[in-house]
Amino acid sequence: MSDTLPAAVFKAYDIRGTVPDQLNDFFAHRLGLALAALARQEGVRSLVVGHDGRLSSPGLSTALQAGLHAGGIDTIDVGLVHTPLVYFAAHEDGSGSGVAITGSHNPPDYNGFKMMMAGRTLHGADIQALRQRMAGIQPPGGIPAGQARPKDLIDTYIERIAHHIRLARPMRIAIDCGNGVGAVAAGRLYRALGCTVDERYCTVDGTFPNHHPDPADPRNLQDLIHHLRDSDCEIGLAFDGDADRLGVVTKSGQIIWPDRQMVLFARDILQRVPGASIIFDVKCSRHLGQAIREAGGVPLMSQTGHSLIKARLADTGAPLAGEMSGHLFFKERWYGFDDGLYAGARLLEILSRSADPGHVLEALPQGISTPELKLPMAEGQPHAFVARLQAEGRFPGATARITIDGIRAEYPDGFGLARASNTTPVVVLRFEGDTPAALARIQAEFRAALQALQPGLALPF
Repeated sequence: MSDTLPAAVFKAYDIRGTVPDQLNDFFAHRLGLALAALARQEGVRSLVVGHDGRLSSPGLSTALQAGLHAGGIDTIDVGLVHTPLVYFAAHEDGSGSGVAITGSHNPPDYNGFKMMMAGRTLHGADIQALRQRMAGIQPPGGIPAGQARPKDLIDTYIERIAHHIRLARPMRIAIDCGNGVGAVAAGRLYRALGCTVDERYCTVDGTFPNHHPDPADPRNLQDLIHHLRDSDCEIGLAFDGDADRLGVVTKSGQIIWPDRQMVLFARDILQRVPGASIIFDVKCSRHLGQAIREAGGVPLMSQTGHSLIKARLADTGAPLAGEMSGHLFFKERWYGFDDGLYAGARLLEILSRSADPGHVLEALPQGISTPELKLPMAEGQPHAFVARLQAEGRFPGATARITIDGIRAEYPDGFGLARASNTTPVVVLRFEGDTPAALARIQAEFRAALQALQPGLALPF
């Protein structure tokens, strides 16, 4: 078995790579030892560990926990659960510490580790520091080994949500888990809220045989759209592979992207928390910031990344944050972690007040926009390419350039964005315009800027 620690798997806000060449039992055991050392340093005595439905996840969980135990740390093994339940369990435990073993929305041969310690999500320098710990770590001597304690918290999680979220009327909904691990709780949760639930692909299967579990890609929502058209369901909810992200479609087949969802959530929350800051990432619509201001809030644009957003949420005390990818973070009435199932429940609470949920959603402001477009590159190339674009790119019609994460060029009638993904080797692009002509003009400026750096580049727009 390989004894290397490939640098490429240590991402900006989690650890993620292919199995078994990059991530394997050796890697997981050594990570457990490193996390145990960090836990002892921070006075943490136990970590919650849960895993998704990928074929490699149970083995990685066993190896990780063995490393934690060898390092003197107990584990609370919550088993096969969606990532947000690991976060929930860490809050319930009081340690604020845990590891979710998940490849999220990546292909089946990927897996990874999302980590929190003493109430903070590990990201950036924390993850690089873990890599350094792992490089030379050995089991400590003279301390008792940790023990595993299995714990089933799914019922507690569902009861907690159902206790404080009340629908104004029963609803009939369709859900699509994409064979991801959200299926262990999604149907049960929404039925507990009083919904009639049509389930699509709600059997956990780590090969994802029906469609890829990524609601940010419109192709993965087509099954749900067709089911809504052919049934009496009012609304459709979709989740990614570890169910920390939410996708929404209406009865008429319109996809309600997360930045539009956030308009609805912000308006609702700002009625109870007037003047609050609302955080969103660089991929979100210009209409979201405007809607937050109109509702009396303060819009704060942030870098993309679930760990980065959570850190910003903790720093600002904002009641709500979200990303265009579908990560939504509710601090008001909840714990502040990203949870697609919980976000779906909050959405239904609002929509149940209307006899026509589709009309409410489709009336939300929007420009003419693209989904996230992905420009594949070799591993390691996207960040270097985007750094060059920041330094050399020319956008003559732009009124502002935002460089907190890639480059976002703002125009009087739209925006364009190029940023390097921190999970896969792609450059993510997104465009919005007030009119088709504005969208085409902005895309043309970006096309020229991108191809000036690399002539002949095959662009996805």
